[in-house]
Amino acid sequence: MRTRITNQILSLFLGASALLGLCLSASADDNTGSIMARVGVTVVHPDSSADVFAGGARIAGADAEVSTEAVPSLTLAYFLTNNVAVELFCCFAKHEVGGKGALNGVDLGDTWIFPPALTLQYHFDNERGFKPYVGVGVQYIAFFDEGRGSLAGNPRLDLDNAFGFTLQAGVDVEIGNGWYLNGDVKRTFLDTDASWQGTNITADVDLDPWLFTAALGRRFNLFGPAPIAPVSYK
Repeated sequence: MRTRITNQILSLFLGASALLGLCLSASADDNTGSIMARVGVTVVHPDSSADVFAGGARIAGADAEVSTEAVPSLTLAYFLTNNVAVELFCCFAKHEVGGKGALNGVDLGDTWIFPPALTLQYHFDNERGFKPYVGVGVQYIAFFDEGRGSLAGNPRLDLDNAFGFTLQAGVDVEIGNGWYLNGDVKRTFLDTDASWQGTNITADVDLDPWLFTAALGRRFNLFGPAPIAPVSYK
C-alpha cells in the first residue's frame, strides 16, 4: 500500500514536470492562449466537525477535527472564450483525524485523500496585467489507505468517498511572455460518513475544506494560433 501511495505521489510530481515541459515547449501568446497550466502549493484546511455515535446513540460532547496540510498541486484550465474557462484541480494529501470535546486528545486515525475539483470560471477583463476570476463547480474526495487510531483495539478508520459543491475566487497576475503568478481560494461544502472497523462507533463528518493555492502558471496554445481574440489592457 505504501508503495502504491509513493507511486501516486511520484506520478503527481512527474505530471507537474511534464506540465512545465509542455508549457515551455508550447507557443505562448501572452494573454491569448486557450490553455492555462499551473503548478503550485495548496494548503488544504478542513473546516471540520463531527457528530459521533456509539451503537446509534450520539456521544454527548464528542467531536472531531481533520488536520491542515500543505501539498503540491496542479491545475489545467481551458478557455472557451476570453472570459469563460473550465478548470481541473488535483493534488494528494495525508490528514490526521483527532478527537475534540469528549474525545479530546484521542487519535482517531489518518487518511490519504485525492480531491479533484472541476469548476466553471468567469475571468474578468485584464486590468493592467491583473485578471481576477470566480468559479463554481464540484469536488470529489476519494479517501484511501486509512490508518488506525488509539481507540480501544486500534480499529482502522473507514471514510466514504463523497461529492461536494465548490465556490472559487482567484487572480492571475501577468509577469510576461505568457507566464503568470496565481492566487486562488476554493471552498467546498462536503459531508462524509466515518466508521471504525470492528466497532459500533460511527460519525457524521462535515469536512467543508478550504483550499488556498499559490502557483506559477503559463497560458499557451498547444496547437497553432490562439482561437480567441486578444485582450487589450485598460
